[in-house]
Amino acid sequence: MTPVMENIELIPPDPHTGLIYAQYEVAKEETYLDPIRAMISKDLSEPYSIYVYRYFLNQWPQLCFMALDEKPPHPIRAVIVSKLEHHRSGTYRGYIAMLATSSTHRRRGIGSHLVSLVISAMQARGADEVVLETETSNSASLKLYERLGFLRSKRLHRYYLNGSTAFRLLLYLREGAGTRILGGISLPEKVRVEKK
Repeated sequence: MTPVMENIELIPPDPHTGLIYAQYEVAKEETYLDPIRAMISKDLSEPYSIYVYRYFLNQWPQLCFMALDEKPPHPIRAVIVSKLEHHRSGTYRGYIAMLATSSTHRRRGIGSHLVSLVISAMQARGADEVVLETETSNSASLKLYERLGFLRSKRLHRYYLNGSTAFRLLLYLREGAGTRILGGISLPEKVRVEKK
């Protein structure tokens, strides 16, 4: 094992892809932050500052996974960055902020595997639901998430800086997660209550 990989919690290698899946570790920021930023900035339409990456990676490293090449020096081939926190709706909501796979490793199920790892980690921590946004024109992304059970919950016009529209996708992990409690009455999440 190379020095880069020491002390990283590894998930057994996938024999079909030749990749090792690892949870991000804050102590390895110097090794992994720049390659993660490079991959995401190449694939996603939003330009994120280093502070956005550190916000997610430093607070929720247990919800960020990397797919690394099994062969040294173990370059990153895919990454997922996410968080989990209480939402104003009363749910404990997971959020997938970024998912990117190198162009040479697409269509092998790597992105689906990373999303599944994150969903499992969120479920283990008591998440009620998982949300994310993706461009309406990104059919590969929509197919990936919808195959995993995500539903289109909202259309967000001109959501991204480049002016493109997004779908908010939602996956319920617990029965009743899509409801809010108001004065003891359970209301669907889409019902808006005006405060006077």
